[in-house]
Amino acid sequence: MSQRGEPTAANPFASAESIARTELQRPLPDEDDCIGPGPVAEGGLPMDSTKKTAREILEARGKIDPAVIAVKLESRRGSEAIVDLMTPLPESEWAPGFKEVRKDTPEGLEVIRHSTAHVMADAVQKLFPGTKVTFGPATDNGFYYDFDRPGGTFSEEDLAAIETKMREIVASKSPFRRETIARQDAIDLFTKMGETYKVEWMSTLPPDTEFSVYRHGAPGQEWVDFCKGPHVPSTDVLAAVKLTAVSGTYWRGDERNPQLQRIYGTAFPSEKAMAAYMKQLEEAKARDHRKLGKELELFAFDGVAVASPFFLPRGAKVYNRMVEYIRDLYVRYGYEEIITPQIFTAEMFKTSGHLANYADNMYFALAADDMVDGEKFEKVRQAIVAQDRTEEQLALLAANVRGVKPMNCPGHCQLFGHRKRSYRELPWRCADFGRLHRYERGGVVHGLARVRTFCQDDAHIFCAPSQMEAEITSFNELLDEVYGAFGFSDVRIKLATRPERRVGGDHLWDAAEKALEDALRKTNRSFDLAEGEGAFYGPKLEFHVKDAIGRSWQLGTIQVDFNMPERFGLKYVDQEGKDQTPVMLHRAILGSLERFFAVYLEHVGGSFPVWLAPEQVCLLTVSEKVDGYAAEALAFLKSKGVRAIADLSPDKLGAKIRNARGMRYPYLAVVGAKEAETRSLALRRGNEELGAISLEDVAARLAAEGAFPRASK
Repeated sequence: MSQRGEPTAANPFASAESIARTELQRPLPDEDDCIGPGPVAEGGLPMDSTKKTAREILEARGKIDPAVIAVKLESRRGSEAIVDLMTPLPESEWAPGFKEVRKDTPEGLEVIRHSTAHVMADAVQKLFPGTKVTFGPATDNGFYYDFDRPGGTFSEEDLAAIETKMREIVASKSPFRRETIARQDAIDLFTKMGETYKVEWMSTLPPDTEFSVYRHGAPGQEWVDFCKGPHVPSTDVLAAVKLTAVSGTYWRGDERNPQLQRIYGTAFPSEKAMAAYMKQLEEAKARDHRKLGKELELFAFDGVAVASPFFLPRGAKVYNRMVEYIRDLYVRYGYEEIITPQIFTAEMFKTSGHLANYADNMYFALAADDMVDGEKFEKVRQAIVAQDRTEEQLALLAANVRGVKPMNCPGHCQLFGHRKRSYRELPWRCADFGRLHRYERGGVVHGLARVRTFCQDDAHIFCAPSQMEAEITSFNELLDEVYGAFGFSDVRIKLATRPERRVGGDHLWDAAEKALEDALRKTNRSFDLAEGEGAFYGPKLEFHVKDAIGRSWQLGTIQVDFNMPERFGLKYVDQEGKDQTPVMLHRAILGSLERFFAVYLEHVGGSFPVWLAPEQVCLLTVSEKVDGYAAEALAFLKSKGVRAIADLSPDKLGAKIRNARGMRYPYLAVVGAKEAETRSLALRRGNEELGAISLEDVAARLAAEGAFPRASK
């Protein structure tokens, strides 16, 4: 699976790709033929006069508005539906209708950020001649651009200078201008500009790719970008821009390729929106899970296992408690837990499609016996590192190596198919907390949020097509209960429908999309339609939660899959004694437990609720004279199932309280002579002093608050 913004064969420009460039006096050899008062077509020919731009249509209707920066076509799906005001399209594209995209909407914000990435690249190349650009997508929080700068990296001072230059470009009020261009003309142009990365990328695009460029800037000093769009009408729409960070990365995310510099930034339609975001960013720094993980002694990383976390005792308690909570719910919701191997023959991954499509993200296992035949081993090695594997190489890998599982679904298919199944056994809900391994490039790993080894609250539901809606509804109820327990009340749902490139007949897609939609509508759930953004094997629901400081995270998903059961030849016998292929529902609620740990840790700022906290109460002694009673109280609480700890150090009580608050214990219990005499504890919750409470009542209170949350049915 490619990273967001990485081009793919199906979408060579991705969502907001920039393949950009520098100032030129004469950008095209036949510039006079290509740039005139009217639009031009590929190769510099006049555009078909029947094509119209959104600007022309809006002007004819008297509805042109400075806040409208693009339109969303009813005739297209997904990211392809957003078109800027400068792109001419035939009447057939406009006929089904369109909606205006305003700059203060999520779609408008993505267009603004895409255009801001262009302006940033322009500023960089004006200030640092000789710098080459690569890709620059919009992201959920802003944008970035990757640069190859000869002789150095970008400093904080450089970022400030780039921002200043960006504001100059924005103030110029230069319109963005779109042109189509012949493939060879584009290759010649970017070759002349010395943009080797662009030329390399162009050479990989399918023959039927439409090539287009966008320009902004004064005539003769234009900055040119090979880009699909969409873009804002003019640079002055970019009201608020900010560069936030710089880091290292690699061309195409592969450390075997040249190292690049990535500049991150963000943009908003107003300074007010920018100020709110910057405040959120400061809060996010204080809540950074990597910082909290170290301070609270939850987890650590070490170079002996790159991007693979070590959970310390406190972190392991939280991690295991999350798993126990999900396991408890599985019993109530009718799931059966299974355990599957870590290593499988590559033949299984050939059947599932992972060997052909996911091998670059997999680990392969070889034993000493596999290396005895040196000639065959070399062929296997070459097949593993090959960029585009032939059928012969795939067959060689399938027969001679083993793969460490990157996901559970192929193993679950094997288990379903190991014996004859009856319709009476369906739906079969199998859950698996098995450890998974995926090779993530060094440039994309990030604390617990992106690791190479992790566990998921992963489950698959094998069911008949008629059972899909009921299973989706049940899953949504389970998801509601889990998110409620973790304090996520703001949940947004996206229904991602069939993409252009897909497997399975339309009747299957119709049934799957209807099941997902009906399950939402019948339970009065609002959702956004993400047309064309489903997986190639089936549509899906995505669940996005908003955390305590307003950031959105995608956590849960349920995906309908017709493809994998077919590939594995899975069957069940229906009521009439005929073999039928089951539908497979891939589903997760928390997703990767490591990533969820990071999200949740930041959500609560390190202050876990009583039911999840590694320690629920910390006993603090006033002096060593009460150490005996404190030890007795600690043992009693533990015997009642309370996760308790005690500070019996010689420190002053004030220092003990400060240290305990720093560790975010939910409750503090002061132990002095009075408490020892009355077998009580002076309990505190945050800044609230609850007074002396008997030891038995403290145990009962913490046991009650420490139980798993239960939703009322």
